Amino acid sequence: MTSGTITGKELFWFNNTLVAIHVSSAAGEDGICVVEHRMPYGDSPPLHVHRHEDEVFHILGGVMRFTIDGHECIAGVGETVIAPKGLPHTYRVESPEGARSLTVTRGSDFETMLRRASRPAERPELPSQMEPTPEIIAALVQLCASNGIDIVGPPLA
Repeated sequence: MTSGTITGKELFWFNNTLVAIHVSSAAGEDGICVVEHRMPYGDSPPLHVHRHEDEVFHILGGVMRFTIDGHECIAGVGETVIAPKGLPHTYRVESPEGARSLTVTRGSDFETMLRRASRPAERPELPSQMEPTPEIIAALVQLCASNGIDIVGPPLA
């Protein structure tokens, strides 16, 4: 796994990742949310669209492959990628040691979905890896939709 420790005020296990909410959307008047993600090799969310929020990724460790509106790019340490609202996007962690990134959004949709879909982390490391069941996938699709995020395709292979 990439070096570095997540030390946010709130740590959660979101699927197979560790997340730390460093700044909640409720903390300031502009609704900015800053979340740190620690992800294992191969991690890829389904292709999705945020209806109300741009999503900015700043890579802290590792290498990630992004697909945004059909265009692909590779980003590594120190690089920043934006997935504008309304455009389908996803990523895949390409580095064998995993990756770390900051995700920045404006508004509460992403943060609310993240909090509702996660469980408190028992320790500041990745959870035990597991394949999502059809029930977990269906619940996540519904939760995303109710928070302004539409699942429109599969994860990257």
